[in-house]
Amino acid sequence: MVRWEPGAPDRLQQAALELFATRGYEETTAAEIAQAVGLTERTFFRHFKDKREVLFRGQDHLVKAALQGVNAAPEQATPMEVLTSALQAITSAFSDERRPWSRTRQQVIDRNPALQEREQHKLSILAATIAEAMAARGVAAPTATLAARSGIAAFEVAFLRWIADGEQRPLTVIIKDVLDELRALLR
Repeated sequence: MVRWEPGAPDRLQQAALELFATRGYEETTAAEIAQAVGLTERTFFRHFKDKREVLFRGQDHLVKAALQGVNAAPEQATPMEVLTSALQAITSAFSDERRPWSRTRQQVIDRNPALQEREQHKLSILAATIAEAMAARGVAAPTATLAARSGIAAFEVAFLRWIADGEQRPLTVIIKDVLDELRALLR
């Protein structure tokens, strides 16, 4: 094994994604992921509870971003304006440098039903977080829930556009376009 190097979670995450993409998620073990970066399986489990979580690291960051976005909206903002602020805060976490990684990650998820279920769970947590934060601002619970779930659906559409081959626009621009489409649909 190599001597200790910083960034073990990042290195494990990158190695896992590469192995999942080339060998398949089910065919790759935590031990193989760790070995690919010169670490032990025990070290892998210090950073991730299982190999699935390698693909979902950073969810807490998205939840915090959503809350910051809700809280950053002006006091008199409409529910749609609050939602827009939350989604813009979430999408700002997706830099253009992250796009190739996100594309590959989505391909791995698309090939595995258990990972698809975990991805939907992650999005449900984001929707619930936004709804609760909107309700805390005084938005009626049914309206907050409807807005948050619609917003997460818009986020999904925007994300898939962002990772599409040939797409060059930033995710923050795409989410604005998708939210405009949603507003037009509701008129």
